[in-house]
Amino acid sequence: MRRNPLRERLNAGKPTVGTHILSAWPTLVELIGHSKLYDYVEFTAEYAPFTMHDLDNLGRSFELMNMSGMIKIEQTQYTHQAMRAIGSGFQSVLFADIRSVEDAKAAVDAVRAETTMAKGVRGRGRLGVGMRRDVGTVRTGGTPAYVDALNEVVIAIMVEKKSCVDDLDRILSVPGLDMVQFGASDFSMSIGKTGQYGHPDVLAAETKTIQMALKKGLHPRVELRDPAAAGRYLEMGVKHFCIGWDVRILADWWDTQGAVMRKMLRAKPRKTSAKAAAKGAPKGANGKARGNYA
Repeated sequence: MRRNPLRERLNAGKPTVGTHILSAWPTLVELIGHSKLYDYVEFTAEYAPFTMHDLDNLGRSFELMNMSGMIKIEQTQYTHQAMRAIGSGFQSVLFADIRSVEDAKAAVDAVRAETTMAKGVRGRGRLGVGMRRDVGTVRTGGTPAYVDALNEVVIAIMVEKKSCVDDLDRILSVPGLDMVQFGASDFSMSIGKTGQYGHPDVLAAETKTIQMALKKGLHPRVELRDPAAAGRYLEMGVKHFCIGWDVRILADWWDTQGAVMRKMLRAKPRKTSAKAAAKGAPKGANGKARGNYA
């Protein structure tokens, strides 16, 4: 069975950095992996189209880059999508729309094996023996190593509904949880203040979630569009961040650079010498001029 780099870092008390993709193109995972800066990639499947074949190909890319893969799944698909993603090679599952203790238990059960081999919550799951990629299809399925690997899967939950925040103490006491992510967008909508991310009630709920997670010995994670906003979370004791979304990165670039290009087209052309053009050319990591694709 393959080692789980994200689990290893959590167990060692080390910080983690992830990033989000909505595209199921596995080459993006390779590009992220080549940077050597990320511990895992979250495939935000809750918002993205994908097939079972896509999950297998993403699983292969995680292995190639020696990273963990996380999948974010919606409330109606907990057991099915968790099972298929883990079978494809994902080693972490983020469950959206947790509202109650029962939802949190269902999330844990969707990841663990159904067995008396492991005691308590570690054997109270819904998963039977599989013939999927994670066990070499037929090579290690139905072995103790398979049960152990399921128990190593990192379970994360979204705290994003008012009912969840109201009953947070009991929900975060559910055995088997690992990471906790506050969702300002859904929470603000659930209290009738949609999009008011800076509202005192939203900020208070976020602070409560982080502090409660730390108190329970769990790992609060924060999603950031810009790492410059990490300061206050670091001061609160947060060590886990997931930065950037592929679609947001593209949208930001298209908005800003498209505006620059349009402005240049509206302006009166100026003559530029070849020497000046070379001086203004983009530089690579070695300081030398590079082409448009290099």
